Amino acid sequence: MELLVENGIHATPMSAIAKSANTGMGTIYNYFPNKEILINAIYVIIKQKEESILLNAPKEGSIKAQFEQYYRIVTDFYLDNPLYFKFIQQLQSSPIITKESKKEGYKAVESVIQLLKDGQEAGLVKEIKIEELLQFLGGAIISYLRWVTTYEINNSSINNQLRLVWDAIKK
Repeated sequence: MELLVENGIHATPMSAIAKSANTGMGTIYNYFPNKEILINAIYVIIKQKEESILLNAPKEGSIKAQFEQYYRIVTDFYLDNPLYFKFIQQLQSSPIITKESKKEGYKAVESVIQLLKDGQEAGLVKEIKIEELLQFLGGAIISYLRWVTTYEINNSSINNQLRLVWDAIKK
């Protein structure tokens, strides 16, 4: 993952990955027939880790409070794992990620999807397709993480971010 992040996905040959992993080309190709399969495997592992932390999120409180908890959990996860963030960021719109991997990655946000649906049913969240809301929220998280990892910011920035994002999706 370090090589893929440092050099870029397209600029990192499997030979460099095998060398960095201290293994032979034959061994790496036994597990990953090509680089796309390796990239998808890494993507799924990251998304599974994201899912495991979101599953432990408290389900009490208002829709807004739960939304803020999810948002903080995801941003903290990627701030605590900057390599994951840099890797995922490279793949944001990449056709390398297969439908199967995207489906696995989607599981990470099932609880957020349910919360958004609950918010819509309660008349608190705008009646916009869930996929569009997720796209917006994902973009907001990526933009925030880019900003916070590039510049020195104060502790109130996450609160400001949460207010901006909630105000954008609430009715």
